[in-house]
Amino acid sequence: MHRNTISKGGIGLKNDFVSFELKIDFIYRIPHLLFKLKKMIMKKVSLFLFAAILFAGSFASSAQDTTAVVGAWTAGADLVSSYIWRGSKAGAFSIQPTVKYGKGGFSIGAWGSGDLNTGAPEEADLFALYTFKSGLSLGVTDYHYNTSKLFDSSNHAVEANLGYAIGKFSLSGNYIVNTASGSVGKDKYFEAGYQFSTVKLFVGAGDGWYTNDASFQVCNIGITANKTLKISESFSIPLFGSVIVNPNKEQIFYVIGISL
Repeated sequence: MHRNTISKGGIGLKNDFVSFELKIDFIYRIPHLLFKLKKMIMKKVSLFLFAAILFAGSFASSAQDTTAVVGAWTAGADLVSSYIWRGSKAGAFSIQPTVKYGKGGFSIGAWGSGDLNTGAPEEADLFALYTFKSGLSLGVTDYHYNTSKLFDSSNHAVEANLGYAIGKFSLSGNYIVNTASGSVGKDKYFEAGYQFSTVKLFVGAGDGWYTNDASFQVCNIGITANKTLKISESFSIPLFGSVIVNPNKEQIFYVIGISL
């Protein structure tokens, strides 16, 4: 009788130990499960932007058969002597095409940059933006580089965009939600600008991949001037030039470009 009681007690202790092991194993797996969930969300965001662009294209095509104007596709390109992004050099002599669909305050499209000197793999970004009549704008940008696989969510840096413009003054705030494509994760960048008739002044500050030590610093101070080069009575080319200083990296850049 005494021996049976000990046996039953042993079984109870064994069951408790197995239960404890299962709990520990579950707790151990939580970070892995959260990581998989995060990758799944990032992939869905990227695929959503692709799907939205395709949907906008099919919607615009079907709307051509009606008399109502529901939106328009536009395409363009900039040719720049250097690709400077938020105070840092991202490429040399580059061509930067844009394809965009817009309707009212909503726009969605793709932007890219290819280095013509080195033949470096292109940057290929997707974006969606809505601008309210008040001047407030909300958007999302997906940064991707063709050195990495397109449908791997870990190769897409997704950024939330917030902007506000009133008169000639503008403010913007940007926040990268994940670690990918060179971003540190939770990278922040803020910029203020003032547009004169043909000249724009701007100053920006950020952290993460914008600065040398990832700390929050002023990294982008500059001026951009615009001029229209008239070729004939019916043809002209918009020109722009910029002088940009990065106090954090102690660098200065001169850029000239044309818009097509």
